Amino acid sequence: MPIKIPDDLPARRTLETEGVMVMRETDAVRQDIRPMRIGLLNLMPNKIKTETQLARLLGATPLQVELTLVRMTDHVPINTPSEHMEAFYRPWADIRHERFDGFVTTGAPVERLPFEEVRYWDELCEVFDWTQTNVHNSLTICWAAQAALHHFHGMPKHELPAKAFGVFQHRNLDPSSPYLRGFSDDFRVPVSRWTETRREDIPPDSGLTVLAESVETGLCLVHDPRHRTLHMFNHVEYDTDTLAEEYARDGEGRLPANYFPGDDPSLRPENRWRSHAHLLFGNWINEVYQTTPFDLNDIGQPDRLEMTAAQ
Repeated sequence: MPIKIPDDLPARRTLETEGVMVMRETDAVRQDIRPMRIGLLNLMPNKIKTETQLARLLGATPLQVELTLVRMTDHVPINTPSEHMEAFYRPWADIRHERFDGFVTTGAPVERLPFEEVRYWDELCEVFDWTQTNVHNSLTICWAAQAALHHFHGMPKHELPAKAFGVFQHRNLDPSSPYLRGFSDDFRVPVSRWTETRREDIPPDSGLTVLAESVETGLCLVHDPRHRTLHMFNHVEYDTDTLAEEYARDGEGRLPANYFPGDDPSLRPENRWRSHAHLLFGNWINEVYQTTPFDLNDIGQPDRLEMTAAQ
């Protein structure tokens, strides 16, 4: 089944050329199917590129997905045209009374700031709390994963002596997890961050489970069943050339590790993480689908939460 996105969203043209099934809004309303309602709180600076990357992965599943693009209510992005934001994004304050099967929160270029100094921190904490009553299952990415673990479990983030930057090998620590179904014993994931969350800071009574990590860059994937959230600290959603664009943008002369063939930035890198990106998102969507109630109004109800926690 296809993903349902606004007819004029720039991502549509890209996805259609890649063969991703994209449904027009006018066609979707004629189908007697309840689509999976997925919200995307996009905090990344290049919102158009990020929404395309994530829509690609969400749209590759066999279920009909209705994607709602969300922004912080009072924060004005400076890297995305205001016309795009007004046309395709809804402020969180406008959707806070709605319910979603799944909700994705991206990273943001604020990781070197203390959490409480981020301008929209208070509202983001409200969003995290809202997911506990209005969202069946959540996925956080990079800085958002650090922020959620800090909010729910008091875990700190630690600044690294140098940016973790490149494509790193990660170990599958829990092959029985539904989120790692079909994963190989190890796999590569793009990493791009200045800070890290550490295993030793996990509270012993938190119920958190480390699903994947790297010897070089630490935690990668953590499951938080109490809060029905999957935390991904890295960027499995990245395009082939995203790290190259960051390398050119930063202009620091430091090559991303294990990325350019022969460490030659004139050569096009090879994407060795795409299949695992699709697998992870497909597993997450499937888990949401298997456990979410048919009636959206039942999301967040105590009996449903107890049932999900037991699973």
